[in-house]
Amino acid sequence: MSRVKVIGGGLAGAEACYKLAKAGIEVDLYEMRPVKMTPAHTTDGLAELVCSNSLKSEDITTAQGLLKAEMRELDSVILQAAGIARVPAGGALAVDRALFSQAVENIIKSTGKINIIRQECASIDNNTIVATGPLTSDAMAEEIKKLTGAEYLHFFDAVAPIITAESVDMSKAYYGARYGKGSADYLNCPMDEGEYKNFIKELVGAATVVLKSFEKGDVFEGCMPVEVLAARGEDSLRFGPLRPVGLKSPDGKKAYAVVQLRKEDRYDSMLNLVGFQTNLTFPEQRRVFRLIPALANAEFVRYGVMHRNTYINSPEALTITLNPKNSPDIFFAGQITGVEGYMESAMTGMLAAIHMLRRLKGKDPVAPPETTMCGSLCKYIATAKGGFAPMHVSFELVSPIERRIKDKAERRKALADRALKDIKEYKNTVLQDIEVSL
Repeated sequence: MSRVKVIGGGLAGAEACYKLAKAGIEVDLYEMRPVKMTPAHTTDGLAELVCSNSLKSEDITTAQGLLKAEMRELDSVILQAAGIARVPAGGALAVDRALFSQAVENIIKSTGKINIIRQECASIDNNTIVATGPLTSDAMAEEIKKLTGAEYLHFFDAVAPIITAESVDMSKAYYGARYGKGSADYLNCPMDEGEYKNFIKELVGAATVVLKSFEKGDVFEGCMPVEVLAARGEDSLRFGPLRPVGLKSPDGKKAYAVVQLRKEDRYDSMLNLVGFQTNLTFPEQRRVFRLIPALANAEFVRYGVMHRNTYINSPEALTITLNPKNSPDIFFAGQITGVEGYMESAMTGMLAAIHMLRRLKGKDPVAPPETTMCGSLCKYIATAKGGFAPMHVSFELVSPIERRIKDKAERRKALADRALKDIKEYKNTVLQDIEVSL
């Protein structure tokens, strides 16, 4: 079989290398560190965790826990290494960063199939998996532009929070179109004068994320953080994204300000806070945005972020099996595909390798079913409508259970049971003819 090139030695790249090597494929892994460092990394170790040392929950009734269970079923090297480097963290999986990185490197080297090349790679050939991450080098970014189209490569995140639809207090919200024109696609959350002024006061005074030096400068032109806009004057938001004009509640009352929520997915399970791009810390987002009366009990699927993040506009450029629409023998993996989170990145590396192995065998790649965390996230990044923004796994992305289950815990347990059954079937049908035990 042909050799495969993997570009990037992060979580996704390591996972891809391991899966390929386990199938007997020779791999050239290109990692530019330490020859060329990124602004965020501090070591030359493979799979370096640059932010938190937590890989989040292991409870299968959480999205993160279910994702880990699926990945264990598919033989994740990241989870193997996490088991070696684990440190106490209650119900979460947390690791000693240095031990974790070393464990990943030791495991993939033990396959005897992986050649680690410490230099910057600036070319994308056939039989390549690109896993260069959110801090992709300028030279590689240019290659990705050539491959996918310049308009499909983004360099900064500026996204609003997403909440679950079921957590909105519908007694304090209503669907309606401005001036009654068009379909009532937006969910409107009104505020009276006192509620609005208190919200503005808390918003302006809330704690923000301290940007790293490489994230500063003229990054957010045309995409002003909501807290910065609010600081320009008490009325700046209600004459901007929270303007109430043309919106009347069913009881005929006119609000002082109105927050609009936009449907985010085809199941109508997630809602986007329109115009709420923000640099507030996650706890502050939860505290301040819950001051909106209809959102007092809001459950956040994704918090707003504004930071440096190189990623592909995947719905336009990639298929559900992570390859460019015009390049069937090249695959992308990791955060550059538009996924967020350590385990999400690792998962796409694993899937990119599975797809590559099938391609090398002359078979078509097959994505996991959207009943699983793996499959539903891939479905999202390949098909999301509107302004695409990176996303992590969520039960709101998974296809709903056929029977209606009102109790959330019971519903999630049913979804988890179905996902684990389906990922096992995926392994037994899609992977059985491409894996070789070393």
